[in-house]
Amino acid sequence: MNKKQPLESNSLGLMTLIDILHNRALHQPDEIAYTFLPDGKIPGYSLTYQALEERVKALASRLQSDRVSGARMLLLYSPGLDFIIAFLGCLYAGAVAVPAYPPRNNQNNLRLEALIEDAQVTIILTITSELDKVKKLVSQDSHLKSVEILTTDDLDDSEPATPWQTPSINPDTLAFLQYTSGSTGKPKGVMISHSNLMHNLESIKQAFALNSKSVSVTWLPHFHDMGLIDGILQPLYTGFLGVLMPPVSFLQQPIRWLQAISYYRATHCGGPNFCYNLCASKITPQQQETLDLSSWQSAYNGAEPIRRETLEQFTATFQSCGFQAKFFCCISIYCLEKNVKNVKY
Repeated sequence: MNKKQPLESNSLGLMTLIDILHNRALHQPDEIAYTFLPDGKIPGYSLTYQALEERVKALASRLQSDRVSGARMLLLYSPGLDFIIAFLGCLYAGAVAVPAYPPRNNQNNLRLEALIEDAQVTIILTITSELDKVKKLVSQDSHLKSVEILTTDDLDDSEPATPWQTPSINPDTLAFLQYTSGSTGKPKGVMISHSNLMHNLESIKQAFALNSKSVSVTWLPHFHDMGLIDGILQPLYTGFLGVLMPPVSFLQQPIRWLQAISYYRATHCGGPNFCYNLCASKITPQQQETLDLSSWQSAYNGAEPIRRETLEQFTATFQSCGFQAKFFCCISIYCLEKNVKNVKY
């Protein structure tokens, strides 16, 4: 295959994300997989497919040396590319990733402790900046003191003592556990196999007509389903650029999200209904003049009730920037208005 020819994820019989990333690193080594905007501002820093797999393999080699096949690993990360490396590192090691929100100072972490116990976590992966908070979390519960903590952003770049080995997995092997936030009770986990994940990603690709020329910009939390699957894993699966920013960057200044969409000519971006309302109400006419949203082909809206007035307000506010009502794609099963016009379902 020509190195400049984009890999079609469903054309080579690729069964897992391990196959996907390995083939992209082999045939598209210098193409950018992800760009992260630390404060939501442009430019950010990036990882190519080759660099991404090198870091993923380095972590997986370290994990495999501890014989972690099938082990549940809790991922406690602030927003950034380190989370992506850790998640894929778990898959490459044959372990089970358990994404979750990192512990917060001066807040009750009972829900997080319940998640750790329910998932039967044996190892916590994190970064050095979160280490003190993670250690405090573990020390507060006697049941968690046997859990090992490993930071992944300071791994030795030298050749690993144990070379990475392709894990012994199949499509039915458990890939990760997706937990609810636990806002209405104890967090509840869903077991996601490698085939579940690939089927979901392929369904999204087809539903939104995504291809290697698509571009996404997301601020969604990486430990939530929408942020993880569509914001992070979909770009890797389909083979297009994924641009990420911290949720707080968007919440503080919604203009940053639309500026990134405009700058990177993004085609596939979205979030819950409130984010569109926030943009329409907070972004000034002067800021609107700097935006070009004409590339935005699928503005998905889901994860909470969708309000017709929000869609209409957003369209009216940003139509001068090239946004069109037909770009909206409502993916929630519950809409507050039965007759939402100009919306794809």
